[in-house]
Amino acid sequence: MTDTTDTAAEPTFDAPLITPEQAAARAAAGALVVDVRSDAGRERDGVIPGSIRGDRNNLDAQFLIDSPEKFAEITDWDQDIVIVCGTIDGSGPVAEQLRAKGFTNVAHVDGGFPAWKESGAPTAEVDPAP
Repeated sequence: MTDTTDTAAEPTFDAPLITPEQAAARAAAGALVVDVRSDAGRERDGVIPGSIRGDRNNLDAQFLIDSPEKFAEITDWDQDIVIVCGTIDGSGPVAEQLRAKGFTNVAHVDGGFPAWKESGAPTAEVDPAP
């Protein structure tokens, strides 16, 4: 009997897991830092200066190059993007989804925002609503 199982591997979109120090260096060099934590988490723990708030339920609108709702900072598929969450459990899937959409230079932070903050990388308090 001949085995007819399809052995072709499914493509993987694993995003690199980088240290907070590597992420801070990329941010300083102009990477777009996307914070996918909840508003409550950001208000409680602070933010990364210059980061933008990403909605993991609205990635197509926020990231696809031809979307009228895209972040103004998204300029091309090679955009340097760093995803940060409260843990790597939240940032990894977002980074992988962006790689699957065609972004080639996406990474996420090992240990999430707590590790970023603990490393001494820049943080700020959330500005209170006017």
